[in-house]
Amino acid sequence: MTQKPGIVVTGASGRMGQMLIRIISESDKAHLVGAVEQAGHSWVGRDVGEAMGGAALGVTVTDQPLDAFAQAQAVIDFTAPEATLEFAALAAQARAVHVIGTTGMTDAQIARLEPAARHAVIVRAGNMSLGVNLLVQLTKRVAAALDEDFDIEVIEAHHRHKVDAPSGTALMLGEAAAEGRGVTLSEVADRGRDGITGARERGHIGFSAIRGGDIVGEHDVLFAADGERIVLRHLATDRAIFARGALRAALWGQGKAPGQYDMVDVLGL
Repeated sequence: MTQKPGIVVTGASGRMGQMLIRIISESDKAHLVGAVEQAGHSWVGRDVGEAMGGAALGVTVTDQPLDAFAQAQAVIDFTAPEATLEFAALAAQARAVHVIGTTGMTDAQIARLEPAARHAVIVRAGNMSLGVNLLVQLTKRVAAALDEDFDIEVIEAHHRHKVDAPSGTALMLGEAAAEGRGVTLSEVADRGRDGITGARERGHIGFSAIRGGDIVGEHDVLFAADGERIVLRHLATDRAIFARGALRAALWGQGKAPGQYDMVDVLGL
């Protein structure tokens, strides 16, 4: 392995892909060795820096992920669930750390990561930021301290282009609240309200999603009882926080035993 781990970015043309490429290129702890796009994409065969409208970076965009992964110590992946599953198998074959920021994965899809995790390190999180992961831990503690007289609502807002709801971060927060309460989220989640829904059920955890403009990410966890409310909030104003967290995860995973990890492990929370 080189002194500075080599990293491949999948979905290179996407907003997160381009942000990751910038953050890695500026880092003194890692270097970019590959950029992957799907077959037929206009960036394939071009220098990724020039494709992004800047100076050449000496890395050609490829549609052959295994070839790229074989040259790397880590893969950072913010793409789509089925693509992520394919990348997980290839990253495991290359014995590269696979950092997964992809959201919208079902429980069944997450379970399909297990074979890859037997051979390589997988770090998967619905959100890679330090602040959000602190919020997750606070949510768990507050939920544990308050009884069901306090209704729990997770409210999230994102840009108009986001395709999944609730967000992966909102689900992380919901899971934390459920764990604090000692219940299973799937049994108490209210993920959509429309029309005559009836009164709120005691002990349920509600979710609301807002989509509009260029909102990077806003998450509130509301604990509401008669006469008082507690609001835990995280506001993201720069997508770079997720890229920096993902890079930190890729570096942390070097030399770790194969298995599945999350940002709580990476941050030591």
